[in-house]
Amino acid sequence: MAKYIIKRILTLIPIMLGIIFVVFTIMELAPGDPGRIILGQFATEAEVQALNAELGYNRPFLVRYLSYVFHFFQGDLGKSYLTNIPVIESITTRFPVTLLLVTFSIILTIIISIPLGTIAAVKQYSFIDGFSIFLAIFLSSVPIFWLGLLFILFFALALGWFPVTGIESMKSYVLPTITTAAATTAVITRMTRTTMLTVLREDYIRTAKAKGANRNRIIKKHAIKNALIPVITVIGINFGSLLGGTVLVETVFGMPGMGTLLVNAIRMKDVPVVLGCVTLLALSFSMVNLLVDISYGFMDPRVKG
Repeated sequence: MAKYIIKRILTLIPIMLGIIFVVFTIMELAPGDPGRIILGQFATEAEVQALNAELGYNRPFLVRYLSYVFHFFQGDLGKSYLTNIPVIESITTRFPVTLLLVTFSIILTIIISIPLGTIAAVKQYSFIDGFSIFLAIFLSSVPIFWLGLLFILFFALALGWFPVTGIESMKSYVLPTITTAAATTAVITRMTRTTMLTVLREDYIRTAKAKGANRNRIIKKHAIKNALIPVITVIGINFGSLLGGTVLVETVFGMPGMGTLLVNAIRMKDVPVVLGCVTLLALSFSMVNLLVDISYGFMDPRVKG
């Protein structure tokens, strides 16, 4: 297992190099340049070129790419073109908000979807099974921004139970967490139900039933453990995706997270901030996948080593 973990960590290096290169290329092909965006339309061409030279934007593409990679592996993500604040400083103030929101959302998803999906599979065609299917279809069909606005109107403005926008206390995370978890809960519920139904029809489950083994023991000791292996993969993928996909929720609830920081940086072509955000999110996504792979060793002894 240790050898496997080291090998996976080393593969992150070419992944990071490739991601940085792709983002660099996309930002290079995007119209406009930092000098013009920062100084505005009424600045002279000479002023724009002078600022671009000061920012190092006039250097050849490959030189800028290699320079960024060199500083990146030293922990230096550069400074924002717009604020002149170190990118790592901007990220460290925003990333905890997004990480906390995503973590709360995944925890809520696990608490609701895995038990609901399991019970729905065990009691197939029952009321609970029908309710789980209806809930999954409904949550996957509702737009996130609409659900967030609905929560604000009812729970924040009408009832006054939670803050409308911003981060005032931990209560500020309640509505965004529920909103973010909605679509993920639908996916994980359906996934759990499907995998659980498949496992319950396996030969070894039928053999255990035929030998008179206790039904609850079969479900807890054998069925759930095997059914959760693909579910863990989906949870890990969703966790990584949500780290970079909470921009709608953060915008609706006015949360100062990574999503809004990245969107604003792309709009203003603030290349250092864009690169810093994307590389950090990609690294986080890769680490989550690594943890998911490691968890397989505990869920299924066959994948150890």
